[in-house]
Amino acid sequence: QVQLVESGGGLVQGGGSLRLSCAASGRIFSVNAMGWYRQAPGKQRELVAVITSGGSTNYADFVQGRFTISRDNAKNTMYLQMNSLKPEDTGVYYCNAIIATTLGLKSTYWGQGTQVTVSS
Repeated sequence: QVQLVESGGGLVQGGGSLRLSCAASGRIFSVNAMGWYRQAPGKQRELVAVITSGGSTNYADFVQGRFTISRDNAKNTMYLQMNSLKPEDTGVYYCNAIIATTLGLKSTYWGQGTQVTVSS
């Protein structure tokens, strides 16, 4: 009924930048809060940043002012601009969203994940 598709991951050198995108599609009535999570090999998934439907944002401490989360409500798309990347930023980045469908259900959805690799 609803799909989240991520793109924009890749391999970059330390200090480089990437812009991740997450597009929601399907039988969407409304998209509420959205967020980015990441998971390094052998570690727990952790919250990176969240953004409400009104544009209010919160970031994890390890972002240290380097990342910016944003959204385009007309496109049902969320972005994560990642600057000054460090090797410890390496991991699979996942899109998450709370979405109400046209059938009346409100649920949390996950994207398939996109790999971000930052070399030393």
